Amino acid sequence: MTDKAPQPSPIFKPLYKQVQELITERIIEGVWKPGEILPSEFQLADLLGVSQGTVRKALNALTEDNVLFRRQGVGTFVSEHTLQKMMFHFFHFKSDSGDIPELPYAQLLETRLITPDNRLRSIFNIAADEKVIEIHRVRSIKNTASIRELIYLPHRYFMDLDKEEKLPHSLYHYYQQHFNITVHKATDRLKAVLADEQDQSILNVAAGEPLLEVTRTARALDGRTVEYRISRANSQDLHYLVELN
Repeated sequence: MTDKAPQPSPIFKPLYKQVQELITERIIEGVWKPGEILPSEFQLADLLGVSQGTVRKALNALTEDNVLFRRQGVGTFVSEHTLQKMMFHFFHFKSDSGDIPELPYAQLLETRLITPDNRLRSIFNIAADEKVIEIHRVRSIKNTASIRELIYLPHRYFMDLDKEEKLPHSLYHYYQQHFNITVHKATDRLKAVLADEQDQSILNVAAGEPLLEVTRTARALDGRTVEYRISRANSQDLHYLVELN
């Protein structure tokens, strides 16, 4: 007998998980676009060579994960980031007044192509010679500039976005429609900071005024980090709301 290091065993995946991954891959590839209806369970089973029950289990898992949604008696659709979904799923700043939430107006200040520093290269896992798009904008609530945003995007995923003179308020919907990139999950980190010179000018706050800074790392369906966002908010009349279910 010879001493050999044990070989790793192949990772077993249930068949419905494999089907789930295949459907996700086809959504990423643009075979089925956001808002479009998928083939029926019977058609998918025939297309993928599996049972209808396996397809149903995969669709249920994708629905629970909000990749898909169902309309009773109609069919299964690819989820999309409408303005209403954006408001309640990704935007957590709320007015202290308790008014009905509204998606704030976004004014574009500047868009430019930059050479990323080590921190951004690490976040996006990109090479030193790759470029990153920087979007600088301010969000207003009730006609008051309340949030200053710096948004970073790998240029390889958003070709020529830096040349756009106007961008919509809802960027996640825009990413889907123009670049076939769905922001599926995001991690927010909060901390208190002091206003710098740009904050003072844009948000009309005093030097050293406390602000709430939220840094977000957003990932696509396949796990790629596609956006890094820094939001600095004047929390005088705002709070950050997270509802746990």
